[in-house]
Amino acid sequence: MSGYLQELTLRLSVGASRLSPEFQTRHTEWLRSQQREDGGFAGREGESDPYYTSFALRTLWVLGELDAATAEAAGVFLRRRMRQRDSIVDLMSLIFGAAILEMAAGVVVISDEDHQWRDNVAALLADLRTDDGGFAKTPEGRAGSTYQSFLSVLCYELMEVPVPNVDRLLQFLQSQQQPDGGYREIRVAKRAGVNPTAAAIGTLKTLGKLDPAKEADTIEFLLEMQGEEGGLAANTRIPFADLLSSCTGLITLVDLGAGKRVNAGRLQTYAESMQREGGFVGFALDQTPDVEYTFYGIATMSLLQTLDL
Repeated sequence: MSGYLQELTLRLSVGASRLSPEFQTRHTEWLRSQQREDGGFAGREGESDPYYTSFALRTLWVLGELDAATAEAAGVFLRRRMRQRDSIVDLMSLIFGAAILEMAAGVVVISDEDHQWRDNVAALLADLRTDDGGFAKTPEGRAGSTYQSFLSVLCYELMEVPVPNVDRLLQFLQSQQQPDGGYREIRVAKRAGVNPTAAAIGTLKTLGKLDPAKEADTIEFLLEMQGEEGGLAANTRIPFADLLSSCTGLITLVDLGAGKRVNAGRLQTYAESMQREGGFVGFALDQTPDVEYTFYGIATMSLLQTLDL
């Protein structure tokens, strides 16, 4: 598994073990109830897909509750899904879900001998590379996306394939950084955002090129995104916090060695307020929990338990 993802998941697991047994049981039972008959997990509508399945498996793993029955059924779903042509997001999710299943439960989805499938993924990643050094969302894309570049780098690492032309990718990331220290998603974006900033820092860390001393402005940008609600907003134009930005912002501050500078008490209160009887919602006006936001909620609360480490 990717060193970046493995390190983060293990840290989250340590934090989750410090949460109350009642909290762990409640959300574990809710997550298991979300598994479909085909073995996968879905969003709020539509069929099972690798994206939501990966989030569910990752959350259960963090909680130490990825049992054999859940894992084996998910493995069947992901093996079937390998025969489809998926987006890079679903491909990355499939690869990550497969890595979780193999590491946590011994369920093999992608065989080491399946060179053809790996070659096809590598070819798709090559098609996503853009002239600016980044990776686009589709092969037709002409401009790099900070988030897609992060996903592509994780795919390379999960497949244990070197990232081609790292220097051009580093130049692309540098071009995405804004004067306020944050990073933008695409070059036509008018302002930086928490999530593209998290993607940029995650990419640098995965490549072994992160120097926190050079990211002082980035730290200040992220800290300024924590508002009155206690959570972090997506950018300076959004007037309310959301759980995704709160989670990715906290992860990034921890990666930059500045996790203790966040107002942990207020962030914890915000994350707790996003809980429902089972699962988490994404923001204050949201009413329906799903597996993706449940990961962000549990990850945020778990990571907050590790700030003293």
